[in-house]
Amino acid sequence: MSQETESAPLDGGALHGPVARLLRPLVRLLVQRGITFPALTNLLRELYVNVAEYDFALPGKEQTDSRVSLLTGIHRKEVRRLRGAGAPVSRVPATVSRTGRIIARWVAAPEFTDGEGRPLPLPRSAEGDAPSFESLVEGVTKDVRPRAVLDEWLDRGVAVLDERGRVHLLEAAYLPRGGAEPQLYYFGRNLHDHLAAAAENIAAPSPRFFERAVHYDGLSETLAAQLEARSREIAMGALKQANAEAHAACADDAGGRHRWNFGIYIYREDVPAREAEPAAEAERGRTP
Repeated sequence: MSQETESAPLDGGALHGPVARLLRPLVRLLVQRGITFPALTNLLRELYVNVAEYDFALPGKEQTDSRVSLLTGIHRKEVRRLRGAGAPVSRVPATVSRTGRIIARWVAAPEFTDGEGRPLPLPRSAEGDAPSFESLVEGVTKDVRPRAVLDEWLDRGVAVLDERGRVHLLEAAYLPRGGAEPQLYYFGRNLHDHLAAAAENIAAPSPRFFERAVHYDGLSETLAAQLEARSREIAMGALKQANAEAHAACADDAGGRHRWNFGIYIYREDVPAREAEPAAEAERGRTP
């Protein structure tokens, strides 16, 4: 569990162990995808210069090559070459934005859900004032025909048709798969926000963001699987409630430049014997 403690001076050496641990899954993925160490080194060099240039500029003073070089340890000649590139941007793929907004409306808006908050099966086209898949899509975007959205969803398994021709949502969330662009977008977005919240809590005088976890070690495979299944139910309930309240609140919001992300993760693994930490029975559990 992330601990909320009094701030202490940051020690670069103390970060080596935690950083190695958080990078290990990423390095595993990079090797799987054929991204070599030299390629990662080039990316990190660009990021170091970019972060130093924009995030560590002194108020009222021009950021110099010498200062960026001092902050990053990168030679001034390389700094001069890399400066001004602009921060890397992960643009929202059009399909991700559209699909996510439509599903969010389907599972949050009262006219498209039943008394228990479950998404209603929808007729394809409008019948009077009754909700339909057509009205659902047109309430989000006019740029794509509802039939095109439906064909795409049926092909990707996001929705199905029943014997009456009504559209049923299969997942109460957008779950891109297969390592394609939509899944990689959320990979970058969600991990960025989780890491940004944790890093801010370490660097700030006092923790700013809620970032906690419940974890138990030394469990049987059966119990670990049971806890995973139950935590999925709890997490999905929390996400649905947060989405419903956010959807309703947006209706009266004037809009602006801020964004908000509420995420939950669940993980379990079989820990190799050499990595397992012996613990007394009373010390197995950790709670918020």
